[in-house]
Amino acid sequence: MYLILYLLLRIMGKRELGEISIFDLVIFIMLAEMAVISIEDLKKGFFYSIIPMVVLLIIQRISAKVSLKNQKIREIIDGKPSIIIQNGKIDEKEMKHQRYNIDDLLINLHEKGILLVQDVELAILEPNGKLSVFEKKNNPVEYYEPLIADGKVQYQVLKRMGKSEEWLEGQLRHMGYEDTKSISYCSMNKDGSLHVDESNLEQ
Repeated sequence: MYLILYLLLRIMGKRELGEISIFDLVIFIMLAEMAVISIEDLKKGFFYSIIPMVVLLIIQRISAKVSLKNQKIREIIDGKPSIIIQNGKIDEKEMKHQRYNIDDLLINLHEKGILLVQDVELAILEPNGKLSVFEKKNNPVEYYEPLIADGKVQYQVLKRMGKSEEWLEGQLRHMGYEDTKSISYCSMNKDGSLHVDESNLEQ
């Protein structure tokens, strides 16, 4: 059973071992429960646990493949990052929405060697629960979420930046890109120019 669990986790991919999402955690718990059943009750056939474990593996692989190509499904399964602190200001509404209290925030900041909230330029709560923190420097961190992700324009990001879709399309045309669907990732550099990463997946 140990070898089977080891094999299943290897097939699920390295991401499952290093970045546990809620979906991954549920899969792991169910796999463990099924393994325990076959160990505790030897009267039950070996395949009594193996078959549902393989089914879980198939579900995980399918969801991983689908989420790789679809941003909406990826956000549903894994969630999306949340900005907790921006320019030294705590976003209490977002913290409440994420069920993330001030004690959790301060503990994470202290673990990263930061004592004061006002010293933080940006703090992002990642989908896996980790807090990414950027300290204030002489040149503050300019953080913008992707303007384009998986070929789809992120309209809310454009709105926060005070930019329009027409502006983005004009910038892309100037760079030789006519169709956003061919762009895997697009973000803004610190100098205001765009960074574009074309998709290498088959359309």
